[in-house]
Amino acid sequence: MSVPSSHESRARPTQSDPVVAASAPIIGGPLGERVARVAPPWSVLRVLILLATLGYVVGYFLDYACIDGLWASPDRYEHLCYSDIPALFGYRGFAEGLIPYLQTPPGGQPLEYPVLTGVFMWVSTLLATPVSGIAGSVPIVAFFNVNVIGLLVFLLVAVVATALTVRQRPWDAAMVAVAPTMILGATINWDLIPIALTALAMLAWARSKPGWAGVALGLAIAAKFYPVLLLGAFVILALRSGRWRPVVILTGSTAATWLVVNVPFALANRDGWWYFYAFNADRGVDFGSVWYAASVLGLPAVPADALNLVATGTFVALFVAITVLALATRRRPRLAQIAFLVIAAFVLSGKVYSPQYVLWLVPLAALARPRWRDFLIWQAGEVVYFAAIWWHLAGYDVDDAKALGTGLYAVATFVHVAATVYFATMVIRDMIYPTHDPVRGDGIAADADDPGGGPFDGAPDALTLAGVSRPNPEPRRTVRS
Repeated sequence: MSVPSSHESRARPTQSDPVVAASAPIIGGPLGERVARVAPPWSVLRVLILLATLGYVVGYFLDYACIDGLWASPDRYEHLCYSDIPALFGYRGFAEGLIPYLQTPPGGQPLEYPVLTGVFMWVSTLLATPVSGIAGSVPIVAFFNVNVIGLLVFLLVAVVATALTVRQRPWDAAMVAVAPTMILGATINWDLIPIALTALAMLAWARSKPGWAGVALGLAIAAKFYPVLLLGAFVILALRSGRWRPVVILTGSTAATWLVVNVPFALANRDGWWYFYAFNADRGVDFGSVWYAASVLGLPAVPADALNLVATGTFVALFVAITVLALATRRRPRLAQIAFLVIAAFVLSGKVYSPQYVLWLVPLAALARPRWRDFLIWQAGEVVYFAAIWWHLAGYDVDDAKALGTGLYAVATFVHVAATVYFATMVIRDMIYPTHDPVRGDGIAADADDPGGGPFDGAPDALTLAGVSRPNPEPRRTVRS
């Protein structure tokens, strides 16, 4: 698996993307002469890795106020640097050296994370102990720093995997490397683990390796449950293309991998292992969700005993709508487009929306619609919400605190919802009018169907909304954005 060599066709953002073209003088003009002068050895992947690392380091130093103050409240909210990583170090028994799922701190609760993430946290604890002794740092700071270093590896994996998924468009992964939300929120939680594994699954599928894609996806689900929804995207395109065999292999490999990781813990302590699933099933309406924002603004609230049904029903309705759209478009949509819409539907309909959830969508957005204008509009809305949630929490249950009021916070919630809906709308437009799709229309591979679609790429239609078979029409060479 490699990025195309310099003599192969490759999309140049400075030529095809208006926003990048407008900023081209910074990198030496329309063809990026300054980059060309130093390549090789500065290949695309090396530049992307450098960009991602620099952005990540900037994010770390933005958190320095919290690190220096040991994440004291309300400073951690006022300085926009809250993280679950140090919080759970003490609350879930890692400071005492307890093994997650198998041991629970006295008076505390089991770990509310899937197994692979819990194992990563535990290994970080084992490494943080000697680091704290050698560096003379506070244990909680050592734990945070060890996690930060480990999560950087997963960020780089996500960037590289995204760059390699569509061979002709490696520069699209710059959206992952320097996304504003990635810089601000990469270390809020451990979400970079499933994000990287999901990106590897998309890469393996693009290379027509459904078995390995299933292994990566199974590991992703073992780290965070949301990637299981991507199986729905594969099923939708299998319906339309008739390519069921690779999807069956993918599903079987995914299930087998997930079982291999989870069964030992389930057998060792079923209650500790199951707590993550019970916790999310019983969870009520929470920050970031449209349900919470609506209740704050005085709109009719969903009864607590009906919330699971309403939230799940909303997602199912959106998923059905995505399926109908995928079967009704004149040309079969690309896998990344369907994947983005499915995960977007989930985060918008969920009972809670944590600020780092936007990161789930970033690599999929880079593959679904690699246009910086729309990407930055969406990211701007998410940055508004990022600031709003922390400034709102600065005054949560604190008398006379200087904080963002509930009304403005609810408005910020709808800003992030509107921004995500906007980007999803642009993806849907590309599906209905493929000449707008940058991946199909930038002229790099004018005869390409879905260069990241693996087994779906070039397949004739087996089923459309009309219930008849028809060929997948050839793409046009022009694009309007």
